[in-house]
Amino acid sequence: MHFVFDVDGTLTPSRQSIVPTFQNYFCNFVKDHNVSLVTGSDISKTKDQLGTMIVNMVDFCFNCSGSDIWCGVKNIHTSNWQLPEDAHEWLSKKLTESRFVLRTGLHFEHRPGMCNFSVVGRNATLGERKLYVDWDQKVNEREKIASSFKKIFPDIEAKIGGETGIDIFPVGNDKSQILNWIKDDEIYFFGDAMGKNGNDYPLAKALKKYPKSKSFNVDNWQETYRLLEKIDKSN
Repeated sequence: MHFVFDVDGTLTPSRQSIVPTFQNYFCNFVKDHNVSLVTGSDISKTKDQLGTMIVNMVDFCFNCSGSDIWCGVKNIHTSNWQLPEDAHEWLSKKLTESRFVLRTGLHFEHRPGMCNFSVVGRNATLGERKLYVDWDQKVNEREKIASSFKKIFPDIEAKIGGETGIDIFPVGNDKSQILNWIKDDEIYFFGDAMGKNGNDYPLAKALKKYPKSKSFNVDNWQETYRLLEKIDKSN
């Protein structure tokens, strides 16, 4: 059995570090099981959130949805894809047109094999992020932008990632691509964005072809913690 975890919102509070009590538990869990991570974030942010020890202990750390892959301290694969200029210009126009007035900077974060686009910007504080989350829940801005983007750029995917962003990457380079690296037909996947437009959806959908595998759509790290304790007790 191989356990695969999203990070942001699944193992940690959104954009924050793992809670110490859960960190201690999860360290021991990683020691006793086959575990990999899959996240839209880069390796630096993943280490900030989980700690270097956990990142180096797991079998694979699939960063940028699997476009940048680490095995311990060794980088074993990195995509060189970059957001095309016309797509960048289209998203920049949406940024200008957005009725959400707050801008904090770093609206485009380029990562290996992908780009994260955010109207409020990745420099937002927790309070500023909450303002955008509340706004987006009312007007579904990210879903509308992602849907329109995919119609104009059919070879590029747009998936809601985290609380404020949209992950942009080539079609097929979503989290499901990690199955090319994990050679196990029994995979337990934990993520918080398995809705159709969420960036955990492609992997959850792909795992339906694996009869022994399961996907757990969690609301937060606390639910992940409870589920892992339950699994441990049943074994």
